[in-house]
Parts: sequence; C-alpha cells; structure tokens
Amino acid sequence: MLALIQRVAQASVSVDEAVVGQIGPGLLALVGVEPGDDEAALARMAERLLGYRVFADDAGKMNLSLRDTGGGLLLVSQFTLAADTRSGMRPSFTSAAAPAEAERIFNRLVAICREKHAAEVETGRFGAHMVVSLANDGPVTFLLKAGA
Repeated sequence: MLALIQRVAQASVSVDEAVVGQIGPGLLALVGVEPGDDEAALARMAERLLGYRVFADDAGKMNLSLRDTGGGLLLVSQFTLAADTRSGMRPSFTSAAAPAEAERIFNRLVAICREKHAAEVETGRFGAHMVVSLANDGPVTFLLKAGA
C-alpha cells in the first residue's frame, strides 16, 4: 500500500462537477493498493497517516501529526500510484490490486481512519473520474509505504 500525502491548507475532490469530499487544513492522501495488502498493511498505513509528523510546532519544526493538530484527512483512491514505471514509455498496472480487492481495502482504510481520528475524514468516489483541487501547504509532500 502506498500513499502520497500532501500537507494542505485546503483540498477537495469532485465527480461530475459536484464536490464529494473536502477538508480545510490537514492532509490529502492519494492511496494506491497493491496485491497482498492485508490488515497489517491497513493498520500500518492508518497509523502513519494519522501519526506522521509533518505539521510545524511552535519552533517551526515538523513535529506535529494530524492527530496533534486535529486537521482533516481527504483520502482519494489512485491506482496509478501502484504502477510499474521501471521500463518503457507506458506504465504497467499489473502491480496494482484488482479493482474489487482495491475497493475493499481502500474502504477498510477509510473506516479505520474514521474510527481513529476525531476530525473530519473525507473521500473521493472509488473508480470515478475525479478532479482533485488542493492548496499544498509548504509545499510538503511525502510518499508513505506500508506493504504486506
């Protein structure tokens, strides 16, 4: 499981020109599910999303997590993160989980994050063509990995 996280001042995701999820300050996480991602990978990713310290403390150091700040979390499924780009000029998606399995795993990640985070946890729409808008704060962007 992969998550490209971005610290944002605000972010939203729209489907067919209608906003389906939006947050103020917090994290936007683009999530890619890989074959073999299991409950351990889910638990690890949820912990990293909520606990990764990317927000500034009073001294200006990245020392606070989403839990500490109470910011929002916008989770957006993005199978292209799991693409194999090592050769050729076109990505291969054989390293991404099958759609039905990816949707099940992604939805479970959303549920875990909602259980563990008191602030807002929003999502896009799995499998839909989505337009993601964001104001990256920093910019701050990290790639998190939590594979099985």
